[in-house]
Amino acid sequence: MFVSLFFACYLALSPGIFQVNPAPRTDSLVVLSWNLENFFDWKCDSLSTSEMEFSSSGARRWTWKRFNRKCSGIAKTVLASASRTGRLPDVLAFQEVENRRALTRLIEDTPLRKCGYRTVHFESPDRRGIDCALLYRSSSLKLEYAAPCHLYDSTGKVLRTRDIVLAEFFLPQDSGRFAVLVNHHPSKLGRNSGSLRDIATGRMVQLADSLVAGGCGSVVAVGDFNRPMDWIDKSCKGGTLKFNGNWERIDGCPLARGSDVREIVLDFPFLLTRDTSSGGLKPLRTYSGPRYIGGLSDHLPVVSIIIRGHP
Repeated sequence: MFVSLFFACYLALSPGIFQVNPAPRTDSLVVLSWNLENFFDWKCDSLSTSEMEFSSSGARRWTWKRFNRKCSGIAKTVLASASRTGRLPDVLAFQEVENRRALTRLIEDTPLRKCGYRTVHFESPDRRGIDCALLYRSSSLKLEYAAPCHLYDSTGKVLRTRDIVLAEFFLPQDSGRFAVLVNHHPSKLGRNSGSLRDIATGRMVQLADSLVAGGCGSVVAVGDFNRPMDWIDKSCKGGTLKFNGNWERIDGCPLARGSDVREIVLDFPFLLTRDTSSGGLKPLRTYSGPRYIGGLSDHLPVVSIIIRGHP
């Protein structure tokens, strides 16, 4: 009841922002995937060695106030996403999360506390100290198994990058099984970046094949793939990241087994700002270099509506 009232009031106070679409089919699931651009815990000591390292002037200082503002904005986006799908996401697949405490604050200290989300998070070997994570609604999904899945080089050594997070669910409404693979593939930067992304893609496909062989009826992979993905869903318009002045869609759901997928890029005005260099709009990010901007992310979130029982 609280969530319904909050969402109704929010829509009433935000005229012209949202276009409400019909609710998804009853055999569907809704997954929201979003790179949160350094969603760091404001108390964690690792900030001093991360990308959020304080400058000599203190310009990059990550304070409780800034962290709390980011949590509120993430929650606002999740609630607003229901205006595009007809209901709240069953799964929130996040990238660039520092630790479980940041996620706990998100779901306990914002209106999301009434939505019944639970957390799946594992520390990864990533050099920057950022991980993939997953939140799921316990009212629609029962977690059966979760694990971090390392990436390995040709010698079998674990790569110091983000693990793929695997979560497998039981669906009480129809006794089915549904699995999500949350990805954040290696950056475009670096001499071997392409081969590293090939390793990540191969690992993702291997995991999906294993899940299907094990009897999981529906498997999807979502996340930030650091590769253009415009070919995946031709009906899905818009990019998720502004790179060198051009929009690219590098986030979404490139793999779905046993399901059809319809995707929506969430381009709410409060997630965007004017692009004074290249024209048009761009995501309103949290930082630009050392300068605090006050936005949420340099990526736009993508909602994937998963219709199960289809090839």
